[in-house]
Amino acid sequence: MTLRRLYALGLLAALAACGPAEQPSPEVDLETRARAIHDAVLTIDTHDDIGFDFATPAVDPLNADRQVNLEKMRAGGLDAGFFIVYVGQTERTPANYRAAQEGAVTKFEAIHRMAEVMYPDQIEIPYTADDVERINASGKLVAAIGIENGFVIGRDLSLLTDYYGRGARYMTLAHNGHNDIADSAQPRDPLGDVPEEHGGLSAFGEEVVAEMNRLGMMVDISHISKNAALDAIRVSRAPVIASHSSTAGVQPHARNLDDETLLALRDNGGVMQTVAFAGYVKVQPPERAQELADLRYSHGFVGGPGLDSIAGMASQDRFDYERGIDMLDLHFPPANVSDFVNHIDYAVRLIGIDHVGISSDFDGGGGVYGWDDASEAPNVTLELVRRGYSEEDIAKLWGGNLLRVWREVERVAAELSSASPTPAQPPER
Repeated sequence: MTLRRLYALGLLAALAACGPAEQPSPEVDLETRARAIHDAVLTIDTHDDIGFDFATPAVDPLNADRQVNLEKMRAGGLDAGFFIVYVGQTERTPANYRAAQEGAVTKFEAIHRMAEVMYPDQIEIPYTADDVERINASGKLVAAIGIENGFVIGRDLSLLTDYYGRGARYMTLAHNGHNDIADSAQPRDPLGDVPEEHGGLSAFGEEVVAEMNRLGMMVDISHISKNAALDAIRVSRAPVIASHSSTAGVQPHARNLDDETLLALRDNGGVMQTVAFAGYVKVQPPERAQELADLRYSHGFVGGPGLDSIAGMASQDRFDYERGIDMLDLHFPPANVSDFVNHIDYAVRLIGIDHVGISSDFDGGGGVYGWDDASEAPNVTLELVRRGYSEEDIAKLWGGNLLRVWREVERVAAELSSASPTPAQPPER
């Protein structure tokens, strides 16, 4: 019996024990209903980052100090996650292309090691949308694979076939910085703004989209510029996804999708996986950023306070730092689950329930108050129930819409292969 089933049975037993004078409150009733729905639907988070040391003695996928590990997935009833093969953008040189490819293979191998060597009885890699449902029905967790940043193919289309064979079922065309495929929504330059390079997708980028369609790999428009996203939607023969993006209509931000892009995605049949990345869900005032910078500086580090940085602090220093963060949150309330679901509401009203999903960007900066690791996933369902979403709606948001798109991508690939003199072959495992 799963941990989440035990949780549900324990809560029901506690409610049954209530005497006539101890009837459960409406909120307890709501929580009971939400948990029952959460247990019933297939839940998929489409973006969970991993490091280069994932699935090694240093980072055990079972219980490592991460936002997503197998124990937290079980506790939170999170059935499936897309574990991400991400390599950051660097200068486009032959040496850097090789390094990016090597980094990608390191992460692919880590995900396979987790599922095939370390915990094959607990988690499995799917290669089709049907595999996701089969694995879930078996009682195992699901470790799907996505690529973040097309930089890992350089200018070599054949690498898409290699990565597809390793299990990749979507690829984000670019990340923070333009690449050979597409312009980025957030090009990086410490000296100022970076102009568009391609005006959207490059000619090579159009070839990449076509090859992804042929293979059956979902095209991901998160992180790329508006023009690039609209180009990808126009060029793709199959529906596209935004694997981890929210709505500019609720919170203007370069990483959020505006209404024109959302409507184009809807017309393409795609899905936007609303992301619980606090900085995109609710942009904080510059005063908070300055106070946070001062706090970090006073504790001896300048970069982002990731888990490794905090873990390296002495206990008293860590206590003082975390107390400082608590005070910041008191004065500048962070994004919470309600703020996150505001983005879902907006997208559902604009493009319909069939085109909206859920993602976290955990272990890559994601998280909001109330959903800051996989164990807290039921809080998202609770907020959706509070707002009147039905079980059918919630099933679509938590995974049904993504699986529909995945199946359509598979159908298009089969159609293209049947019309091709050299059809793509399924990977041999």
